[in-house]
Amino acid sequence: MTRTIDFIFDFGSPNAYLAWKVLPGIADRTGATINLIPCLLGGIFKATGNQAPITAFGGVKGKLEYEALETDRFVQKHGLHAYRFNPHFPVITLIAMRGMIAAQHAGVGDAYLETVLKAMWEDGLKMDDPAVFVAALDAAGLDGDALLAATQTPAVKAELAANTEAAVARGVFGIPTFFVGDEMFFGKERLGQIEELLAAG
Repeated sequence: MTRTIDFIFDFGSPNAYLAWKVLPGIADRTGATINLIPCLLGGIFKATGNQAPITAFGGVKGKLEYEALETDRFVQKHGLHAYRFNPHFPVITLIAMRGMIAAQHAGVGDAYLETVLKAMWEDGLKMDDPAVFVAALDAAGLDGDALLAATQTPAVKAELAANTEAAVARGVFGIPTFFVGDEMFFGKERLGQIEELLAAG
């Protein structure tokens, strides 16, 4: 069995942040590696007819309140007390996701990932504002201007679009989604199943 976890990822999902904080521990315990695949959640929604929970379930009495309760339980269980819901939500992540691809190619993907996750889901920054984006990266020791410029290159744009199309072709309809081989798992609530599968293999 493959020991790689493909993580279909977009910064715009708070559950992607929460999942990422737990996933490396699962990889360490099972000897797996994580393959983070930047995709555009809006593109996935458009291609599949899906909607964000706040839109899809906003009219369902008690549904969003229960989702908030489950999020708090996850936060408490894993000690993720730095997390806070971004006050600018929904943040358009086109720049951030193109930047993730550019950062991977520049060899600073890990630092970029942690910086933008913190900016989005701990510091509550409006990361679809180019000035805020550059300032957050510069403060972390990254070259914000260079990464912002790279988000406008045809190769980076094409790679993000191709990643998104490939994810939809695999059956992805939302984020966070994970694959272990051909086995697909959706949502941070499935992380235990992923660990069980890897541990059994």
